[in-house]
Amino acid sequence: MGAYILRRLLLIIPTLFGIMIINFTLTQFVPGGPIEQIIANLEGQGDVFESISGGGSETFDGGGESDYIGSRGLPPEFIAQLEKEFGFDKPAHIRFFQMMWNYIRFDFGESYFRSISVVDLVLEKMPVSISLGLWSTLLAYIISIPLGIRKATRDGSSFDTWTSGILIAAYAIPGFLFAVVLLVLFAGGSYFQWFPLRGLTSDNWEELSLIGKVLDYFWHLALPLAAS
Repeated sequence: MGAYILRRLLLIIPTLFGIMIINFTLTQFVPGGPIEQIIANLEGQGDVFESISGGGSETFDGGGESDYIGSRGLPPEFIAQLEKEFGFDKPAHIRFFQMMWNYIRFDFGESYFRSISVVDLVLEKMPVSISLGLWSTLLAYIISIPLGIRKATRDGSSFDTWTSGILIAAYAIPGFLFAVVLLVLFAGGSYFQWFPLRGLTSDNWEELSLIGKVLDYFWHLALPLAAS
């Protein structure tokens, strides 16, 4: 038993290593990678050339044909400076091992989308993720255990048949698609406006009574729980 547990624990190492390789490959080499995300972020802040040059007088000659892969047609010199600033001028294997070393030191860098620390971003979203995960797990047990017992005691009945059909259809529908359908139907779409579109609590949550706060919390949580 001890050898089995040790063997399973040791399998975590190559599994995590494989996940990191796949994650690194996807983020570094697929279209719309980090460089394009950085450029889009800078464009959203204003003049992309001024953002990267720090507002100085340095400019890039826009003449000639750009070899930048994308629709923006930015000068190659600008792309090269951007790659150097963010470390993308180094070979892929060096960037990968640098990433691994940073992870060992719990240095996860900054988000390419939000320009803030990844740790701060995770901590910001963690309470909502934990809350949704706990309640969805509890709801799954509350529904699945009695339903499983009922189906087992009435095997082959009409109840077993139609519930199996519903479960198969539910598993076949992608979660994100079902969530969009719920939003369109019940949260500000063209039909009913029964639930809020965003947020975990209402703006006047602090002014509500204890019971009102609890009801408001589950009112905001209803659609995410249904979609999960």
